[in-house]
Amino acid sequence: MSDPEPTRITFETVDPTLSLDEQKRLVADSGRRRHLSWGMDFDSRALSLDPEIPDHWEDQVKELHRRNLQSARGGMVAEFGERGIDAKIDNFVAMGVKPFSVLAHHNALFHQVRQAFVIGSYYPALVGACALGERILNHLMLDMRGHFTATPEYKKVYRKDSFDDWRLPIDTLEAWGILLPDAVVEYRALMGLRHRSIHFNPETTNALRDDALAAIIHMRTIIEQQFASHAVRPWFIANTLGHTFIRKDYEDHPYIRAYFLPNCPFVGPLFGMAPGKGGWEFFDLPDYGDGDWTDDEFAAAYNDRDPTLVAGPTG
Repeated sequence: MSDPEPTRITFETVDPTLSLDEQKRLVADSGRRRHLSWGMDFDSRALSLDPEIPDHWEDQVKELHRRNLQSARGGMVAEFGERGIDAKIDNFVAMGVKPFSVLAHHNALFHQVRQAFVIGSYYPALVGACALGERILNHLMLDMRGHFTATPEYKKVYRKDSFDDWRLPIDTLEAWGILLPDAVVEYRALMGLRHRSIHFNPETTNALRDDALAAIIHMRTIIEQQFASHAVRPWFIANTLGHTFIRKDYEDHPYIRAYFLPNCPFVGPLFGMAPGKGGWEFFDLPDYGDGDWTDDEFAAAYNDRDPTLVAGPTG
């Protein structure tokens, strides 16, 4: 008996007229699959632009870093221009890496904020970071509140279409368990910067770069905390190698259903992937059998999988 043919599972093959639950009900072996957390929007070039080369590095490692530094610098010149390039690189490095994220709509706006900071447009970067924080906060509140109508917090927020006073949505989303504790801390810090920068304050102009950088780092941490595709978070299965998967008991959580599952392929432990014309394509076996695996059993099946059995493109 020959091995079953791998099944191509790209987003294009999903029937858009079916809900996520209806799509999953059509999968006979859904108890042995999990959602792969997937997000590819990141930028780690800041790590390659560090000119420091420790003495204890081996010669070949030092030479590789020099080549990477030269290449990264050339990319910065092409993107931002030669004039003032050293200051631009300093700004770029100061922001750190752009984090992995499962969402696209805030990634594009955060990219614009970062670009403004690099070229020295510190006030647009500052207010842009604050505005993006407010946009995400409002988005979360409007998307989530319908799932918490029985809570005492709901009566305080159900009539509002937007929230200028951040304290109410921050406290509410914290009470509902949507915002993680570290994200709450960052949001409260960003709220102070927002009030100081948006409302008239003569001191703002004296600390534009510092405040803009602080706002960007707060925003970066919020994105890392709430939308990271690879991290230690309550909704991820622990200790999987190379990839991250959504825990079974979080598949019905309203936050995960809204922001993660629509972007996360539903795969078994032998799934494979390869670059395609429209981005990454995912491949999988058609049937993993009956019964349900616990998250630990799925993790063991994935971690111990035989690389020769991993699904891939055919033909």
